[in-house]
Parts: sequence; C-alpha cells; structure tokens
Amino acid sequence: MDYDLLVIGSGPGGYVAAIRASQLKLKVAVIERAETGGICLNWGCIPTKSLLKSSQVFDYISHSSEYGISITGEVKADFGAMIARSRGVADGMSKGIQFLFKKNNIEQIKGYGRLTGGTSVEVEDADGNTKIYTANSIILATGARSKELPNLKQDGRKIIGYREAMTLESQPQSMVVVGSGAIGSEFACFYQSIGTKVTLVEFLPRIVPNEDEEVSKQLERSFKKAKMKIMTSSSVESVDTSGEKCVVRIKTPKGEEIVETDIVFSAVGITPNIEDIGLAKAGVITEKGKIVVDDFYCTSIPGIYAIGDIVHGPALAHVASAEGIICVEKIAGKDPAPLDYKNIPGCTYTTPEIASCGMTEAAALEAGYEIKVGKFPFTASGKASASGARDGFVKLIFDAKYGELLGAHLIGANVTEMIAEIVVARKLETTAHELIKAVHPHPTMSEAIMEAAAAAMGEVIHL
Repeated sequence: MDYDLLVIGSGPGGYVAAIRASQLKLKVAVIERAETGGICLNWGCIPTKSLLKSSQVFDYISHSSEYGISITGEVKADFGAMIARSRGVADGMSKGIQFLFKKNNIEQIKGYGRLTGGTSVEVEDADGNTKIYTANSIILATGARSKELPNLKQDGRKIIGYREAMTLESQPQSMVVVGSGAIGSEFACFYQSIGTKVTLVEFLPRIVPNEDEEVSKQLERSFKKAKMKIMTSSSVESVDTSGEKCVVRIKTPKGEEIVETDIVFSAVGITPNIEDIGLAKAGVITEKGKIVVDDFYCTSIPGIYAIGDIVHGPALAHVASAEGIICVEKIAGKDPAPLDYKNIPGCTYTTPEIASCGMTEAAALEAGYEIKVGKFPFTASGKASASGARDGFVKLIFDAKYGELLGAHLIGANVTEMIAEIVVARKLETTAHELIKAVHPHPTMSEAIMEAAAAAMGEVIHL
C-alpha cells in the first residue's frame, strides 16, 4: 500500500483526521481538488465571521455617540475593503493548514479523488491526467455545497449562493434572502447592517426554526429593530431575472406579494457531495442522499470510512472534526467512545448571536419530561448594560426530578463564547444546584448562566 490512510477532502473533517492520524504514526496523504481547508476555512465559517466582524465595527462607529464618542464626518462602509479583508483572512487560514500538513509530514495530492474499488483511489489532476493511489484505509470527507431549488436556480449573478454572497463586486442596494437558517440569517444580518435593504423569507412559521421558539422571537425582534423585513410562512414561487431588477413572487399567508430587488440569495440548505466519487463502484451504501456509517464511521465496505456533511448528524464543522478524530483513533486501534450527538453546540453569528445545546423546551415536554425552566434577560446584566448589548437572554431547561440540564438556549452578545460551559456541564452531568454554586466572575455575560439556573430553582437574586 502507498499509505496507511488516504483522506479525500481537506475541510475541518478531513484535515483534522489527517493530523490526528499522523500523531498516531500513520502514513497519511490528503487529496483535495480545491483550496486547502475546504469550504469552512475558505467559503464558510471563517470568511463569513470576518465579514460579520467588519459590519459589527461599522455598527459600533455608527453608534459611537451612545458610548460618549463624537466622530465628525460621514461614516461609510467600504464594501470592497470588507470583502478583501475576508478573503485575506481565509487565505491566511488555508496557508495555516498547509503549514500543519508539512509539520505533521502529511502529503498533499492535488486533484479530484474517486474510489475505484477496494481501498484504492484514482486522482485526476487539472490537466486530466490520472494516477492510482492505494491505502489500508480511506476516509471520505468531501463536504457539501449550496442546495438549489427547482424554482430558484442559481446563476451566480442575480440569484446567488454563499460563495457569491461573500465575493460580490459591489454592495447591492437591496437583497432578498431565502431561508433563515444560520447561513441565511448571518448574511441577512451582515448586509442589513451595512445598509443593504434586506427581505428575509422563511417557509416555516418562524425564523431560525431549529432554535427554541423564544430565541426565534427575540431574533425577529432584533432584526425588525434593525429595519429588516421578515416574511415567515412564506415561499418564493418564482424569480424573473430578465430585467435590471429581480422580480420575486412570494406566496404569503395574506396572498401573493411582489418584491423587486437587486440580488436574490438562496440559503435553503446544503447538498452532500457524494456524486461522482465512485461510491457505487466501490459498493458503498447510501440512504437519503448520505453515506451509511456505523458509530465509528465505517461504511458498508471495510476499510472505507466517511465523516462530516456526507453522513448522518448535524452539518457543522466541529462535528466533522470530532468525527474525524474518533474515526482515526478507531482505525489506529484505539478505543474511542462514540460521539454524543445529543450534546452538540450550535452557533449562529448574527447580532445578537445565538448559541444552543440540547433539548428545546418543546422537545423536552414532548419527550415526557417534567421540567423546570430558568430564564435570565440581559437587560438585568450589568456587563450587558455597560457594553450596550442588552438584547437577549439565557434560558436553561432542567429535569424537575433530578435537576439534569436538558438544554440551554442563549441569545445575546458573545453567547457563542459562553455555550462551551454548557457543553462541559452536560458532559459531566452537572445539576442546576452545581451550576448555581459554581461562582461566576462579575461583571460578565456568563453570570447569566448561573442566574438562569437559580431562576429555575426559585433562587435568582438579580430579578
């Protein structure tokens, strides 16, 4: 065999798996057809957060008088410079992964990888030349791409996906964002905050529909306060791109509405990249558009594994990384524990931010739990008031019988940095009483977690 392990795809699943495999003394190569680091580092997690930071700084400057700072002259968002900064951050991160590959003696193979049967891979380079590589084990980590609806075909100019949304040549005056999940809401937030008139369209009755209902309502209030138009229980029926503007027909509970806009951004989900990678030839079984794997990510064919967006579970970068480590440790003969998918944090980097882990209140009740719910608003937080970021709250859900922390739902400034406390608490089976008695520093946003736990038990001090 040429290698102990071949990894197809260098995203947060693939590159993490490769590095961990090298640490475990396996001879590893990574096959990548595009940029090192995959979608996350180049077209997803990292560059979008760069754009959102730019818009946040712009918002701070625009409201500087509220902080006692007077700025003379016009404050303008330099859209081109924001885009350039975002691309620079992404390029730097990609180069960082290349450095880690060299540091860990991981070979990079440039080209398109396809399974050919057994544990061999055919790699086609940019010139069409092919070469066969063999390994004891193969990990598929090919990720996903923007999903297209039949009536919302992306043309890359007027109807766009996330790639185009972060590389537009000029700032649109108006935009219709279709889909209010994390991707749609984050881009809607970015463009609205720098002056684009945004209409956010969601098919379901509320935005960020996977979050707790109270979180959805709070984000909608915050978006509306920022002058964003929200259309829920609505669907885009068609888009006419023949004229200078896009003419968007939207079906709403009150009837059809026509919206004219510069750009339509489709954020209706993602599609796993499982086509044309040789699955059928290798005998790998798929189901509902994803590869079937066991608890340690082995497919139906021994020696072939799959992780990340192409298998069951949340399509999140940190999930792919965790899966990659578990998979490689199993390959190397270690005894890793299966991933606990019930304790995965989710983060949305809007203003205000959203972070959640575990059951929503509705899910806990549906599961038959008798629950205690504690909620602490940031309007009662000294740090939030001092920061000028009073929107949002911390909501904790406990099992009334044992005090088990079933779920946590946070919305507010910097809550994506706070959710890790909840993940660790749930991992260690921490109770409400233990959260209350764990002294939290003052003044911090994280005090709200302690206060929410106290509120659930009738012991809250600052409400």
